[in-house]
Amino acid sequence: MNSNYSFRLTSGVIGYPILFVLLIWIVFWAELRFGLDLKIYGIYPRQFEGFVGVFTSVFIHGSFSHLCNNSIPLFILSICLFYFYKPVAWKVIFFGIIISGIITWILGKPAYHIGASGLIYVLMSFLLFKGLISKHYRLIALSFTVIFLYGGMIWYIFPVKAKISWEGHLAGFVTGLIFAFLFKIIPIGDKFSWEEEDYDENEDLFLKQFDDDGNFIELSESSKEDEV
Repeated sequence: MNSNYSFRLTSGVIGYPILFVLLIWIVFWAELRFGLDLKIYGIYPRQFEGFVGVFTSVFIHGSFSHLCNNSIPLFILSICLFYFYKPVAWKVIFFGIIISGIITWILGKPAYHIGASGLIYVLMSFLLFKGLISKHYRLIALSFTVIFLYGGMIWYIFPVKAKISWEGHLAGFVTGLIFAFLFKIIPIGDKFSWEEEDYDENEDLFLKQFDDDGNFIELSESSKEDEV
């Protein structure tokens, strides 16, 4: 995919992340309110009945702290995705959930893998590497911001802590990295007048204040009036 776009703050930039985070909170509330055990809809590696979790596990959380820990980075990173990479935002989220889920289903340990952390790692990895690859100053700044805020997450793609799906984290991280190279999108920056194709330096009021040797000259009042 190769497309040009500009950065625009629209209602969807904030609205979609709010709706997504609200949805996982509603699922958690429903589980508590009606005494449900939704972990059986998580990813259970290499079991046919556990494959359904590829599509559903992202909405299921095992505890209140688990939900809170995922909600904030999911919200922030989703906002960044929809603002800076709007043309591919939904593709990154949808295919990120599917591909990282399948990788987890293939490589994960035999247990239920639940939570939105896999998607969070997709977003973190994509935003980090895409900005560096793009060489666009705003996107590079975003990459460093992601490193500053969430760089410590990289440690959890390794089995450093028990009862954490490091396989899901690793799957999301690798998926985001692949997407960073796969989606070729080019932001359109703000152009100055001299960057436009129809620019004529002879009509530039600023340049008219200098002679051929680069010395400053003061325009007469009549010249200024003519320009107006």
